[in-house]
This record gives sequence, structure tokens and C-alpha cells, in this order.
Amino acid sequence: MRKRLLLIVAAIAISFQACTRTVVVDAKQKNQSPDGKLVFQFDQKTIAEGKTQMYYQVSYDGQPVVLESELGILIENNLFESALAIENDPSENWCENLELKSVDRNTVDENWKPVYGERNTIRNHYNELVLHFNKFGEHGELEEGHTGTTYDKRRSYNMDLVVRVYDEGVAFRYHFPETSNGLFLHIEGEQTSYTLPEGTMAYYERWAQGPFSYLPLKDWPDECERPLTLDLKNGLSVALLEAQMIDYSRGKFKLNEEKANTIDLSMYDKVDVISPYSTPWRVIMVAETPGELLENNDIVLNLNDPNELKNTSWIKPGKVIRSNLTTKEAKECVDFAAERNLQYVHLDAGWYGSEMKVASDATKVSPQRDLDMQELVDYTDDKGIGIFLYINQRALTDRLDEVFAQCKEWGIKGIKFGFVQIGSNHWTNWLHKAVKKAAEYQLMVDIHDEYRPTGFSRAYPNLMTQEGIRGNEEMPDATHNTILPFTRFLAGAGDYTICYYNNRIKTTHAHQLALSVVYYSPLQFMYWYDNPSAYNGEKEIAFFDSVKTVWDDTKVLNGEIGQYITVARRSGNDWFVGTITNTESRKVEVPLSFLDEDKSYIARIYYDDDKVDSRTKVNVKTQKVDGSKTLSFDLKASGGVAIHIQQE
Repeated sequence: MRKRLLLIVAAIAISFQACTRTVVVDAKQKNQSPDGKLVFQFDQKTIAEGKTQMYYQVSYDGQPVVLESELGILIENNLFESALAIENDPSENWCENLELKSVDRNTVDENWKPVYGERNTIRNHYNELVLHFNKFGEHGELEEGHTGTTYDKRRSYNMDLVVRVYDEGVAFRYHFPETSNGLFLHIEGEQTSYTLPEGTMAYYERWAQGPFSYLPLKDWPDECERPLTLDLKNGLSVALLEAQMIDYSRGKFKLNEEKANTIDLSMYDKVDVISPYSTPWRVIMVAETPGELLENNDIVLNLNDPNELKNTSWIKPGKVIRSNLTTKEAKECVDFAAERNLQYVHLDAGWYGSEMKVASDATKVSPQRDLDMQELVDYTDDKGIGIFLYINQRALTDRLDEVFAQCKEWGIKGIKFGFVQIGSNHWTNWLHKAVKKAAEYQLMVDIHDEYRPTGFSRAYPNLMTQEGIRGNEEMPDATHNTILPFTRFLAGAGDYTICYYNNRIKTTHAHQLALSVVYYSPLQFMYWYDNPSAYNGEKEIAFFDSVKTVWDDTKVLNGEIGQYITVARRSGNDWFVGTITNTESRKVEVPLSFLDEDKSYIARIYYDDDKVDSRTKVNVKTQKVDGSKTLSFDLKASGGVAIHIQQE
């Protein structure tokens, strides 16, 4: 009996040991979009003894988008490990000895309403795959620290690869759960790469306010800005983006020197972080047509946190005119704004002194300016107009509370940050904290110069718009303008600074009218280098009077990158349509199938006409339309058409 009992106990022990063995997780994992077309495949392969490498591939409807490419993050923690008497990590690349421990999957399908946007409801629908990795084992020795607390003496780390696949694209990032050993993470870069099919062409842009070049994936002169839009030989349109880059180091794209057709993520600088911590999202948008990329740009907002502001009643989008820096001229702009249905007047650089001098004090108006700020603000209040002020980062760096408090006391509605430092982890952190600080003082923000959005305006909608665009400060040609919607505007709102009367514009005036619809910016500057005296009763200005800056719905009706585009946007029951061409004339058709069935509409059409007796050569005509109609236009080179459609 005793012998039988011992045998039973032994069998139970063996069975228990078998049940508690580590389950080997399949290194090959797949995640796909809700519609099943977009597929992300993961693999972890042995590349040498004791070394593995993470790879991924992306395909769309069976067609290759990203061929086998590396994943990984580069961490150098030997100094921190030594300081804590922890054995150093001997690996050449930090991710080469990760063990895949488990996998989680989740599906999200929700709708949310932005404070403002290109549409009034946004769907957030994706399938999520989370791969949980461990480095050096999960159990170690506890040791008492000098404060009496205990810490984990092991060199153990955990890392998650989080992958979300939408119908619109793929997004992934690296997440580090909180460590128990007190180690910081010294991130030196990423192994993230993108190997594209042979023959892929890129819309290369060296800097955020630079021109575009259409280049193959070889012989680039330097790094490339994001978003990076790509034409694949199979006809697909692809864009590489960055989302939720708020406390990291800006990523650009560079060609891999050894592997053909491969783009590497290139970080501006190193980053020191404390876990728990997540890197920005790496986003790969995929579409069958270029216009779908623009229609699907909500993916960037979906990858950011929800609105953090409880009270948003003070956040009011609108149209803006820039004024010269005297009380008299500013009041003239206020009067013009009130007459022409603009909401704001902007005072640009110089009102508080030389913007390039740290000593210039943005809590005071320069005594060299004939400008009474309080008198002006009081005047705008009576007219229902708000004031925006330009302030260079040099005057803000260490004085945010002081400057913002003075702006609030004056009654200022918003600030344009100028010449911001970008790229490094330090200045990236500073900039987004400055936006948060502005919200405490109920100040809206427009960021100028090289900053490009990554979706932070969802969490802090007082960030209304930003430059990071080659706009009318540089007076680009019409071809450049027809590239922007499919590239820069995938990232979010862009402050292009539309001009109308200035004689340096390189497009027709109808083209400039149409830009107010084609380009999305909740703060839309309409007369950047103009002034009220330039207006001489031109009847087409009625379009600028009536156009909105935020929308209930947006549709891209047609377009080809660098050739032409037509965008329709709805506000309430009204539709606004803008179509522009490049430096070539062309025939463009505008289908009106987006209109409600069984309803009749009146379309007021603003178009280029050399025969009209007007210095701007823009004519206006009105016609009845409905959803069955298709309008046809013969566009002049560098021309455009703007349309306002209302129900009868």
C-alpha cells in the first residue's frame, strides 16, 4: 500500500512539473485589419548562436507593401547597470536576446467626437496584437538599497511590441512596463526599417518647409521628412508617419546604406526615459488611391490620447488676418475682420521688440511701437474679434507662466509660437508642455516653423494648427500645392498662410480661393501679406467670407499627387468644394454624388476668367445642381475653382 501511495505521489509531481513548463510561444504571429485586406506578419528568427532578430512584413489584399524588415530598439544601459552593480548586457543589439513570453489580442470599435476637425465623428476601429518579451529571465535577487527599500538586482527587462491594424493602415510601437530594478532606459535609436518593393518612388522632402522631389529609393541627398508618401509599382499609395511623438526624439527617414530599397528610421537624438514608457507610433498608411490617404488621416488622431481638457468652450476655430504693428492699422484690420466674417487679427513678430533677442520682454509692448495693446483688445471685444500674438520661443523658454498670465490679463485669445526648437527629446518635451501650460491660461496655440503634428491636438485641442509646411511665406508654385494634400496634410492641420492680393503669388486667384477648402486648418490665415486697403469690392471675396475652417464631413472626390485634387467639405447643410491643378491646364470633373438625394441645391461657382473686368480675373456664376450632376471645368495652368453649395 505504501509503495502504491509513493508511486501516485511521484506521478502527480511529474504531472505538475509537466504542466508548469514554459510554454513555447510561436515566433510567427499575424494580425490583420477588420476588413481582412491589410495583414501584418511578425517573425523572430535566429541569425547566429544566441542571437535573434525581429522582422515584420505588411501586405494589402495579397500585394506586398513592406517586405521583410527589421524591428527593434537600440538601448545602451551598461553604465546604469554598472552603477547598480548589475551585470552588463553583453548583446550587440539590445533586442537580439528577447524571449517571446506571451501574446494578447484585442479588437476595438468605437466612435468619438472631436472638439473640432475634418469630420464631426471619428471611428476608431482596429485589431490589436501585443507581443510580450522578456530579457534575461523574470526572477532575480532582491537587495536592500541605501534608503532601506529593496530593489531587484537582476538585469531583467520586459518589452512589449504593440501592433494595431486598421483598414487604413498599420501602427506599431515599443512599450516598456515598469521595471523593478530601478533602471533607466537610455535609448540610442531604433532598428525600425521599411524595405519596399523594387521600383517604389518617394516624394522626398528634406525639411519641413522644403520643396519636394520625386525620387527612387537611392541617392537621396539627406534624410527625409515625415510623412513620407510613396508610390508602389503595384499601384498602391503608401505613407510612413509618426504619431504621438510628444516626449521622444523626432524621427525622420534615411536610406539604408547596405540593403537596397530600404528606409531606416533616423532619430534626431538619444532619449533617457523611466518605465513605464511607450515610444511613438510608427505608422504605415496604405490606400488604393492617393485621395484615400487624405480621407483616412484620422488614424493619427486615433493613436493619441483622448481630450484632456474638461472645458473647451474657449477654444474657437476661425479665420485670421495679419495686421501691421500700430493701433491704427490693427483697428483697421479689426473692422475688416468684422465686415468680412473673420474671427481673429494677428500681430506678428516685433510687437515686443526684436524677436531674436532673449532680452526682449513679451510681457510688454515695445516702446518703439505705436501700439496700445489694452486699447486694441478692448476695441476687438466690442467687435467680437479676438487677438493672436506672435511670440518667439526665446521669450517663452523660462517665462511661460509670466508671459501667459500677461496675455490672459490683456484678453489675448491665442499665441503663435515662433522659431521653436524641435527634434531633441528636451525641446520636444518643452514644446508640448508649453501647449499644456497655455491651456491653463485658456490660450489657443499655433506653432510655426519646422514643427509637424503627430496628433497631440486630440489630447490638447487648444493646439489649433501649425506650420511645418512650405506655404505662401515662400510662395511655392501650383505643382507644390497639389503635392501637399497627399503628404504634409496626412499629419494634420497646416498653417499655409493663404494670400490673395499679393502680387508674388504664383497661382491664379481662384486657386487661392480653393486652397481654403483643400487645406485644413482650424485657424486659417486668409490674407497673409495683404491688408484691408487691398480690397476693392472684388465680388469673389464672398467665398472667403462664407467658408468655414472646421467641418462636419470631408470627402476627396478625385486627385493625383502633383497633378490636381478636388476636396468637398460640409458644414451644417452647406458644402464647400475646392479643386486645384498644377502648373498645367487640365479638364477636371466634379461629381456631386455626395449631395443628399431628392434635394435641390444652388451652387455659387468662383472660377478663373481672363475676360472678366477685374484685376483678379475671377468670375462668379450660379446654377442649380443636385446629386446626379457632374460639373466640368477647364482649369487654367496653376488655376482652380471654389464652389459654395446650399440647399434651395
